[in-house]
Amino acid sequence: MIDATQQEDSRIDGSLITQWKAGDQRAATAIVERHAEALARFAGRLGVTEDIDELVQDTFIRAFSAIDSFRADSSLRTWLFTIERRLVIDRRRAEARRGHGIEIDDMHAASGFDALDTMVADEAAERVAGAMARLTRMQREVFVLRVQEGRSYKDIAEILGSTEGAARVHYHNAMRAVKEFLHD
Repeated sequence: MIDATQQEDSRIDGSLITQWKAGDQRAATAIVERHAEALARFAGRLGVTEDIDELVQDTFIRAFSAIDSFRADSSLRTWLFTIERRLVIDRRRAEARRGHGIEIDDMHAASGFDALDTMVADEAAERVAGAMARLTRMQREVFVLRVQEGRSYKDIAEILGSTEGAARVHYHNAMRAVKEFLHD
């Protein structure tokens, strides 16, 4: 079920895509402004710690070069997340071929209340990060997309190249594993 905000976002994105295809460069800028921050957050949650801006830029370059293949079956942001995730996987494979180990750190938490709040938030973030590190790659990606990005199971399935049912199962298993770890 699509809510009114998602419908409005889809309408705006559709209009911007149409304008960009008609040659309006400002529309491309507006698309980047609407989605760059979410892509950067998603990259960080996938464990990317270096060159996030470059990854986001590469995502938009790839998206704009393939914009004719965007069918609007899903939201533009879902499509962009799918492209970015593939780029991250490609980067990891390339680094593995070159023999570089990659450190994956899925959580970067920040809190600005006071010293005690910061300490509690950091401890909680460390515990959640520890729990997430124990998840399978698929469970971690589903968890990030569902909990931290608020994506629907349909979107998650599309981003991960899976089914909605599989996304639900991975999410359920991830939540159970995280809860078990946090209660230990």
